[in-house]
Amino acid sequence: MIRNTHATVRKRLFAIVLTALFVFMVLLGRLAWVQLVQGPELTDKAKSLWGRNIPFEASRGKILDRNGKKLVYNVSAPSVVVIPAQVRDPAGTARILARILKAPEDKIYKQITKRVIYDWIKPWGRKITEEQARQIQGLRLPGIVVTEDSRRHYPFGTLAAHIFGFTGADNQGLAGLELIYDEKLTGSKGSVSFGSTASGTRLPGTHEEFTPPRDGLDLMLTLDYHIQAVIERELDQAMAQYQPENALVIAMHAKTGEILGMASRPTFDPAKYQSADPLVYNRNLPVWKTYEPGSTFKIITLAAALEEKKVNLKEGFHDPGHVTVGGARLRCWKAGGHGHQTFLEVVENSCNPGFVNLGQRLGKEKLFEYIRNFGFGEKTGIDLNGEAKGILFRESQVGPVELATTAFGQGVSVTPIQQVAAVAAAVNGGYLMQPHVAKAWVDPETGEVLEEIKPKVKRRVISESTSRQVREALESVVARGTGRKAFIDGYRVGGKTGTAQKVGPDGRYLQNNHIVSFIGFAPADDPQLVVYAAVDNPKGIQFGGVVAAPIVGDILDESLRYLQVPKRKNQIPPEDTPQTVPLVTVPKLIGEDVDKIRASLYSFPLEVRGQGNVVIDQIPKPGERVKKGTAVRIFLDQK
Repeated sequence: MIRNTHATVRKRLFAIVLTALFVFMVLLGRLAWVQLVQGPELTDKAKSLWGRNIPFEASRGKILDRNGKKLVYNVSAPSVVVIPAQVRDPAGTARILARILKAPEDKIYKQITKRVIYDWIKPWGRKITEEQARQIQGLRLPGIVVTEDSRRHYPFGTLAAHIFGFTGADNQGLAGLELIYDEKLTGSKGSVSFGSTASGTRLPGTHEEFTPPRDGLDLMLTLDYHIQAVIERELDQAMAQYQPENALVIAMHAKTGEILGMASRPTFDPAKYQSADPLVYNRNLPVWKTYEPGSTFKIITLAAALEEKKVNLKEGFHDPGHVTVGGARLRCWKAGGHGHQTFLEVVENSCNPGFVNLGQRLGKEKLFEYIRNFGFGEKTGIDLNGEAKGILFRESQVGPVELATTAFGQGVSVTPIQQVAAVAAAVNGGYLMQPHVAKAWVDPETGEVLEEIKPKVKRRVISESTSRQVREALESVVARGTGRKAFIDGYRVGGKTGTAQKVGPDGRYLQNNHIVSFIGFAPADDPQLVVYAAVDNPKGIQFGGVVAAPIVGDILDESLRYLQVPKRKNQIPPEDTPQTVPLVTVPKLIGEDVDKIRASLYSFPLEVRGQGNVVIDQIPKPGERVKKGTAVRIFLDQK
């Protein structure tokens, strides 16, 4: 009996030991699981409960021109952050900050006593000066931290303002490229982390951890700073001379769709957009504005008629000054008409009845097929916001009158960027390109190109042979027709004028209120640049050939020289008229004595630079052809 009792006790003790050992092993396994497997995750959760982060903004990516010139970038503008639980003397701190930041003391006091973990002192503490930052840092105020921050800087003021757009107080894109490419330009924030209690008091023994921000990518544009600057200058001169309601210019590479320059007036300063009229900064006229194109649209009718072999430019046409279509009398701009002329002269003279005839030869289905193929009635897809698509007649609503007016650019609504893309297609061999402003994304640290935006062909609209005929006809317009004021000696320039009536609120055409325009390209045998200028309701004379053509001519002249495009010798000679200023050859003055030059029958006005009596250089260079009366700048030195 006793033996049985001892055996039972031993069994029970053994079972208890096994149970205890099992429990111990389970607890040990659980401890190992928590420590080794779940440890990092639980530690992170704990840190998230007592850890506090003060953000550090990333540097927003720069915006560069096609040659790497910095057009938009960030400059240091520190900001002030408050950690209310760490502020020991709220009243004194508020008084000191108010004095340095030039802010209301009561407002600062409310901000630094909020029941929050941390907060920006705004607006007075955002984007402060370096001097203000040094003063605050030097005082070492408990709970007050000066963080690294920046603001967007536009070093050239209003240059390309509608393209760049602008950013808000937090460096977020609000308009233009700043908005469209905001994600890539922004980068990612960094932070300074420290341990604190739930109330925000710093935990003893903890140390700060700095996570650096990752800067945004640099955006390289297709824009060329020099060409853009020339465009801006010409627009300013046009606004001063003609006092129009608005004006715009687009310069595009004819074969790639790259926008080399684009601007409009009125404009604004992106750094001070808050003080600008929202109707100005929200409307990028080259892509937003829609209007009847006028005679620049005739290029499309011409291209379609040539492609369909509906016309030979050498055949004759008689213009009595008007044409009657569907009971409507459509007049030519020249009273009495142009009389008998070839179709090449129809193009040179921008003769409305002649283009009505071409539209009738094509028919509405074929004409509107080409209009749509050239990109009208749809967005071009340019990487700028606010683009419109224009308005075309529905073919079911097109009668004889609508067909006739469409053929010479009246009754349809288009955008400037559509016209530039379409004319580029007409002269570049027939390829409709998608216009674009972004060229590449660049690593801000290494300068390495990470992504390149390639030119995009949307479709082919006409053949090379047709495109060549269009180029030759439009070159003749500049040499002998309505575009003479865009003629550049040595460069083969083609183009077309436009003078379009504006429609009023009642749907009727306004009197003496036109949008005058000119679209030109060069060199005519191998187009590189297409430039379009439109001036809305200029004061005084309202003809595209008088107002807009010289603007385009000057932009093409400077741009071609800057791009070092070789001059051509096989240029169509200009037709002399009483209004044409004759061209003369600049003589060689280098090496000559300035007194002898002045005593001679020299007919050029002189602009003298330097000291001395011998000419060591001159502008324009010897042998160049310039308009009679052009001043020659000579540079002097001693013998």
